[in-house]
Amino acid sequence: MSNNYDIVAMGAGHNGLTAAAYLAKAGKKVLVLERKSYPGGGVSTRQLSTPGYWHDEHSSVHIMIQGNPMLRQDELGLIGKFGLNYHYSPVPHATIFPDQSVLFTYKDLDKTCANFATVSKKDAETYRAFSKMSMKILQLFMPGLYAPPPPLADLVAMLDKSEEGQLMLDYMQRDCLDLVNQLYESDKIKIHLLRLVSENLQCPDELGTGMGVLLMPGIIHTYGVSQPVGGSGKLTEALVRCIEAHGGEVRCDAEVTQVLTSAGRATGVRLTSGEEFTARDAVIGAIHPHVLGKFVAGVPVPVRERAARATLAPFSIMVSHYDLREKVKYYAGEEVGYATMLEFMATDNLNEMIADFHALRRGEISPRRLCAGGDESIGDPSRSPPGCGMFHGITFAPYKLADGRNWDEVKEEIGDLSLAHYRRFVSNLTSDNIIARKIVSPVDLERSSPNSMMRGDLHGVAPYFYQSAGSRPTRDLGQFRVPGVERLYLAGPFQHPGGGVYGAGRATAIAMFDDLGMDFSQIGEKPEAPKTQVAVPREGMVLRGPADEELMRVEAIRRDGEELVIKGTSLGTLPMEARLDGSSARAGLKLLGARNLAFLASLPFRKGSQP
Repeated sequence: MSNNYDIVAMGAGHNGLTAAAYLAKAGKKVLVLERKSYPGGGVSTRQLSTPGYWHDEHSSVHIMIQGNPMLRQDELGLIGKFGLNYHYSPVPHATIFPDQSVLFTYKDLDKTCANFATVSKKDAETYRAFSKMSMKILQLFMPGLYAPPPPLADLVAMLDKSEEGQLMLDYMQRDCLDLVNQLYESDKIKIHLLRLVSENLQCPDELGTGMGVLLMPGIIHTYGVSQPVGGSGKLTEALVRCIEAHGGEVRCDAEVTQVLTSAGRATGVRLTSGEEFTARDAVIGAIHPHVLGKFVAGVPVPVRERAARATLAPFSIMVSHYDLREKVKYYAGEEVGYATMLEFMATDNLNEMIADFHALRRGEISPRRLCAGGDESIGDPSRSPPGCGMFHGITFAPYKLADGRNWDEVKEEIGDLSLAHYRRFVSNLTSDNIIARKIVSPVDLERSSPNSMMRGDLHGVAPYFYQSAGSRPTRDLGQFRVPGVERLYLAGPFQHPGGGVYGAGRATAIAMFDDLGMDFSQIGEKPEAPKTQVAVPREGMVLRGPADEELMRVEAIRRDGEELVIKGTSLGTLPMEARLDGSSARAGLKLLGARNLAFLASLPFRKGSQP
């Protein structure tokens, strides 16, 4: 068997698989190598204790990927050809308080506001207006999440040129607690909204994290919140099928120990077994910035040093997996069982919740638990045997315990504390209903993905403003490339746009297509746009992306000396000015060619496409 490939990918997490799938579809001979015995990384669903009970090991809810053209346009055929199917609950998010009262965020904005009004009519109207603004901002912001980002300094300069951009910049630099305190009066509503954005492993008062408050309402009320039918790992399975359908390979139990280089270029990889694979075009690496020097030689010292300083999240999670004889029953009623994201609050006092987050920062196990979870088999019966149930519990927890105890020694004890908390909300999470339990600590998470989930940070690095856009994880690595080592590309939760399930490997693929002289715009299936797509009027001269998103609206074209100046707005609001000089114009005409030049001349007389 030949060990020569066009593309070799280290790590079969969903980001690496996504990048590999685009390259395989474009005709490249692709090999993906995975250390574990199964692919998926943080996007895996397995039978952990009892046959027939399918648990998501890490990610469970797929939120941000819903705006990705990979799904919206089904660019890889994951939905149309390779079996991926999403379930959308009408209840994306709910919070149960100690008195069993519930706040619901429905997909339907009016229904959400009606629920909020039972606590505060003023807050309900504030939320309505804010959500409408969020949905508008979302349409400007989302296209940039799935492509290589601009340098952070350039993004700041661009945002600062318009009122809408200045608003986004203001939110990016603030903390979520400050923002909700300015907007709302009810502690319950503040807690409900803050717990949602804290799922990004951020404390509510962390500066530089406020963008979540601005975007999450728009995401929920535009796209909803989804889970793959059959579990999170069904996305991984569809990506593997896509790669294999296009002639690629995914090999497990194949741990990479070194990225091979020659003359400043990545040329392949070496396994722990000593076996080597050659990559003619490029290597994709799921390599956390903290271990970059471990796997890659030739990276300049300043680049390695800055990578080693990338900041991790201030806390991690402990996961509890329960196999149950019957489905979960909540004291708060049946409706909460359909919430895709369900919070179990130990307090309805905002100051107490903030104190619990501060305890996490100090490495303490707070008496008041910060817990979430649910029975995924209620919305998706395929996850458990007929009539049976399951419980997936998440508890925020420090990676390093302040009292010096070892997680391996105390995780069952701490799991019992969380179980006692869940039982305050679930009537049948009892010994006679529990068949089996598995507790996964922050240290276990790191062991599961040692090159990605450093110190139990599922999202790679912290979601702070200075680690965003082209500076995630650092300004050196923010374009998915590694200085000093050509043709090595990075894919993982530590890259733009962030942790969670984004399908962010698409941006890695775009960077690779560009360097390899390939046309990414030709890769998509281009089916009819799904119903979630928002139609935008096409009046005037508008340049659009592959997902039909508005990239630039041209407002003026004029001559300035020996240049042609094109002025307008980018992504709907950001001022943009482009200049075309003589040499660029000649290059453009050469790219057009005679046939396309004739087509361009006839274009004004052709019927425009309709939204």
